[in-house]
Amino acid sequence: MGNDEAGDEKKRVVFVTVGTTCFDALVRAVDSNIVKQALFAKGYTHLFIQMGRGSYLPTKSEGDASLAVDYFTFSSSIAAHLRSASLVISHAGSGSIFETLRLGKPLIVVVNEDLMDNHQSELAEELADRKHLYCASPQTLQQTIADMDLSSLSPYSPGDATPVAQHINSFLGFPDD
Repeated sequence: MGNDEAGDEKKRVVFVTVGTTCFDALVRAVDSNIVKQALFAKGYTHLFIQMGRGSYLPTKSEGDASLAVDYFTFSSSIAAHLRSASLVISHAGSGSIFETLRLGKPLIVVVNEDLMDNHQSELAEELADRKHLYCASPQTLQQTIADMDLSSLSPYSPGDATPVAQHINSFLGFPDD
């Protein structure tokens, strides 16, 4: 699924997205030397961070002997960034998760543990149990990267809602088409 760790010399981008929220813990985690070293050791060359409303500013770097790092706050669409990524690290928003999975990109979802009644963690954990993605917290991100084997991930196939729609139509008394 996606690019594996045994890569060639070309550009391998890790795209990080926090969506429209503030998730400084994730931005701080990916900006830490230990996480950047883990990504570099896996063959990634560039780290591109969408930092949302956060106040923590990552350290930019040209990537001479390490990961090149750049960031931005918002974009009208992150689709192009997702498509060009070799790995996506995302907050646990369902839109970001499913957009990434539909593109067939390897994904690490980082759950924001500071949110109350965090239903997003349930989605991320279920998809991780089904081997579609990896799930981490800001504190476990480095270990997740070090341990990840992208070949163990299963492609995500969106479900077919037709049987459910037919059942609802039948229940409501609508004729079958």
